[in-house]
Amino acid sequence: MNKYTFRLYITGNSIRSQRAIANLFRICREELDDPYSVEIIDVLEQPYLAEQEKIIVTPTLIKQLPLPLQRIIGDLTDTQKVILGLNLVRYDADFN
Repeated sequence: MNKYTFRLYITGNSIRSQRAIANLFRICREELDDPYSVEIIDVLEQPYLAEQEKIIVTPTLIKQLPLPLQRIIGDLTDTQKVILGLNLVRYDADFN
């Protein structure tokens, strides 16, 4: 079972969409020790899903699990903003 579940809403194959996808997978690889799953939803192909989530701007990332739901809008370039905004902060056992 995945501890982290993400849903990324994009619009087509735009540069911003590609950048958001690449940045999300990079952040997951580098920052998460736990298993994760990513679902990418193109709002041009599945507009009803975007409507259900009230997505009005893309790219939008929703962290579904662990709760609470949290959203980040943009191409996820600012790694620190994403880590803090989604509460992905790791707590190390060594406190110096």
